[in-house]
Amino acid sequence: MKKTHQLGIVGLLFTAFVITGCSVNTLPQATTRASLTTNVNDYQYLIGPGDSLTIFVWRNPEISGNFVVRPDGKVTTSLVEDVEVSGRTPTMLARQLEEQLATYINNPRVTVSVGLFQGPFSEQVRVIGEAANPSAFNYTQNMTLLDLMIAVGGLTEFASGNSAKLVRVIDGQQTTFELNIEKLIQDGDITQNIDMLPGDIIIIPEAWF
Repeated sequence: MKKTHQLGIVGLLFTAFVITGCSVNTLPQATTRASLTTNVNDYQYLIGPGDSLTIFVWRNPEISGNFVVRPDGKVTTSLVEDVEVSGRTPTMLARQLEEQLATYINNPRVTVSVGLFQGPFSEQVRVIGEAANPSAFNYTQNMTLLDLMIAVGGLTEFASGNSAKLVRVIDGQQTTFELNIEKLIQDGDITQNIDMLPGDIIIIPEAWF
């Protein structure tokens, strides 16, 4: 009887240990990053890691050249180290470099052009859930919901397309909108087509049968 009692106490202690040891801590929500593009008629491409930059400094070919943006969003030039370039438009970066180069060059004039076009993750448009091929895409000017659904191959047979949600950052806050994707791509209701913006997230849930 005494042995059974001891085993019971051990069991209770073990259970308490498991419950305490398996407690889950909550991580903070991912940082919300607003795009510079808030109007479909005023799209501004932002430089991101992986982009190839051609920086031309007028009358200074020795400090001009091609640069690949590092994963930390910076490039190193021959005169200025660790230039933060991610999240800037080419024009914004050109003006920034002119200010920094003015320490070494009289009245510098800089032009920046972009290749490869990776862009920041925060500018991508993402489709998750019951799409045939959930994926993330670099935003393209005048992209619509229909364009995006074609890119992901439409809905799966288990999708509840008319219960889909769009998450968009407005004034620094994530705002959720309802979408009727089935009406758009299965019923051909073109009134359900909408303009996409950089950073949009589309969530397509599974249907309950």
